[in-house]
This record gives sequence, C-alpha cells and structure tokens, in this order.
Amino acid sequence: MPVITSIKQQKNKNRVNVFLDDKFGFGIDLDNFVLLNLKVDQELTQEEVEDIVKKAEFQKTLDKLLRFAMVRPRSGKEIKGYFKRKEVHESLFPDLLKRLKHLNLLNDLEFARWWIDQRLRFKKKSKRVIIQELKIKGISQNNIDDAFGETVIDEEKMARELLEKKAYKWKDLDPRLTRQKMSQYLAGKGFGWDIVAQVVKNMVK
Repeated sequence: MPVITSIKQQKNKNRVNVFLDDKFGFGIDLDNFVLLNLKVDQELTQEEVEDIVKKAEFQKTLDKLLRFAMVRPRSGKEIKGYFKRKEVHESLFPDLLKRLKHLNLLNDLEFARWWIDQRLRFKKKSKRVIIQELKIKGISQNNIDDAFGETVIDEEKMARELLEKKAYKWKDLDPRLTRQKMSQYLAGKGFGWDIVAQVVKNMVK
C-alpha cells in the first residue's frame, strides 16, 4: 500500500502536496487534510487515495467556483458554461450545484430580478432587450414573467432620458431629420414604435 513519505505546503498556503512513496501523490486543501488526519508514514489503500483525491478535487473546484459565483449573481446556464470552460468533471456537477443552491448562489429567479434592476437602473434598457438578454442567459419564460411582474417599468421616461443625453447630436438639424434620428436611435435600443413615436413627438414639436 502507498505510504505518505512527506507533506509540503503549496504556494497557496491553504493547500498542501502529499507525497506517496517519495513521489507526488495529490494536492489537498487544509480543511480536508486536517479532517482526514493525514500524516507522514501513514499507509493508504488505493481506494482511500482515490477517495481523498476526489474530495480534494471537489474542494479545489468549489473554491474557484465560489469566486466566480460571488462576483455577481449567476444564472444556471452561466454556471454550466463555467463547468465546460474549466473542464470540470461531470461527476462533480450534482454536488457543486447542490452547494451553490444551499448558499443561495444559484437561483434563476433571483438572477432575473437582479439583471432587470441593473439594466433599468444603469443601462436604461428597454423591456424587449432585457427579455432577450435573459433568454440568452438561459432564464425560463416563467421566471422572466415573475421577475417583471414585480417591477414597474416606465419606458417612456427611460426613452426620454436617453434622448435628452444625446440631444446635443441633433440640435442643429431640422425637425424632420431630428425626429428621424431620434426614432432610429430609440428603435436601436429596443423600444417599441408606440413608445418611440410618443416620446419623439413630445420632444420635437
């Protein structure tokens, strides 16, 4: 059976390298290292080594995943995309997703609420554009409907504020061309023609 011959700290002070029979065996986080009570001269069966490596790989992956998930809310599709990019083994998916849900870091409805708030507050995005973005993020129609059902959106106000910020671009144009430019700008932002027509009409007499 393999024997632990030495234990060395990694540059990451929260992890150590364990050497078996004077050869590198595996890296492991300190929490699991202490929990498993590993020590020099300890004999391990091959099954024990495989179990330890699985625990260590899970914790290492989880630590990185948490850093990704805590930067901002993430949708389930974004998490699965992370797994693919980082080549996370499929056997770890269920436990990793379970841990994220337990920590309330994986909730598509909460993500939708956050995304809508951010887009309305800082980007002045139209409802149509936000819905498209949420669908790209993998959010279901039910969650989109629920999130929007809790939000009051004044698209006319948003459209007007966007035009006011860009008004300097069209100040020297004749009214007809100004209306055309404003309409094209708002349409490009995803506002419906009913909103576009009303806002432009009120701004250009």
